[in-house]
Amino acid sequence: MGFMPPPPPRPPGPSGPSGPSGPQGSQGPTAPPPSFTPQMPAASAFAVDPGAIAGCLFRNTYIWLRNGQQFWFYPVFVGRTSVAGFRWNGRFWMYQGMDLNQITTFTCF
Repeated sequence: MGFMPPPPPRPPGPSGPSGPSGPQGSQGPTAPPPSFTPQMPAASAFAVDPGAIAGCLFRNTYIWLRNGQQFWFYPVFVGRTSVAGFRWNGRFWMYQGMDLNQITTFTCF
């Protein structure tokens, strides 16, 4: 897997730190993702370009992986070969990183 440094920490809120949700206190989204599953856009035969997925930073993003998995994701970091953020598991957001070459396609809102 590619190098995925953690996102920078967020400053404490008015009432103090709000507890870590990911590395170094980075906060995930505070609400669930949309309740629909978007239609899959045309898939690419190549790895996802980091510049393309960077446009989805801090936005609800639906991801389709090469292994057939698909899920809502909230990216907070995009590197040259990887992306990191929060994956919706159906009940709450969990921090996760993945190689861009694992992603077939994505769409963000």
